[in-house]
Amino acid sequence: MDSGGISTIVLPVFALIAIGYGVAGFKLLPEQVGDAVGDFVFVIATPALIFRTLVTANFSGPSPWLLWFSYFAAVLVIWLIGDSIVRYGFRRDARAGVIGGVSSAFANTVLVGIPVVFTAYGEAGGAPFLLIVSIHLPFMMILSTVLIERAEIADGVKQGGSSPKKLAIRVVDTLARNPIVIAVIASFAFRFTELPLSGIPSEIIDKLAAAAVPCALFSLGMSLKRYGIRGNLPPALALSALKLVVFPALVWVIADKVAGLPPLWTAAAVISAACPTGVNAYLIANRFHTGHALAANTITLTTAFGVVSVGFWLTILQTFG
Repeated sequence: MDSGGISTIVLPVFALIAIGYGVAGFKLLPEQVGDAVGDFVFVIATPALIFRTLVTANFSGPSPWLLWFSYFAAVLVIWLIGDSIVRYGFRRDARAGVIGGVSSAFANTVLVGIPVVFTAYGEAGGAPFLLIVSIHLPFMMILSTVLIERAEIADGVKQGGSSPKKLAIRVVDTLARNPIVIAVIASFAFRFTELPLSGIPSEIIDKLAAAAVPCALFSLGMSLKRYGIRGNLPPALALSALKLVVFPALVWVIADKVAGLPPLWTAAAVISAACPTGVNAYLIANRFHTGHALAANTITLTTAFGVVSVGFWLTILQTFG
């Protein structure tokens, strides 16, 4: 995969994002269309892609625990750094610190990661990548929920906190209704039956899965018009550098030098980390009623610079992987 090959992977991905942004900017389609396409991607198309890939994937090789350790150990380190940058570097409160942490560590694995990884590495690279996706949301949701509770108490917004039982029930209820989590559970349940995925059901799932990539990128582009740049750029620039440069570098070191993962598994983890910040950062900021500009700016900046950073990491992985 030479530089020309990398360009043919990266540029179409971000061109589709740009098209979606342009359509929203020029009001060629109502804003609600982007939301509807995003819902289709999240509820229907991406679960179909995940189900098909996980059902048919060959998971022989290294332990998934080494892959998860490589990625999520880096998540914890980057989250702590992002939180510290916002709280101590820019003297913001604890809730803003959580927004800083999630903005620097919550990757857009679905809308950007899936298109890049499947285009660059095919189903073979998609399998380890989806192993990350399979616990990415649950891990980040649990971490976010716990830190939200602590931050609200630290800032005096809430007296005391939810009991561990209520906290666990809330998290489980949220995850149990998440289409991606349902698709992951369903795929492994289907694998357990050892039945083949074939015939008309396979054709239907394949067609839905094929729509996931272009629709995801288009809807992301339309949603970016909503976030935009909202001032107070310095902390967002710092978090963007942390997200696009430090995070994937740390994952690469842990996966390659510590865990000893094979090149394809290392590449899947690094590209996941190199993805722009996911929209979940803004959703959490909205839940907090604070840090909207910080999250929105980081989402917009990392997506704008993502065409360079993802291409850079693909080149690094090709050269040194």
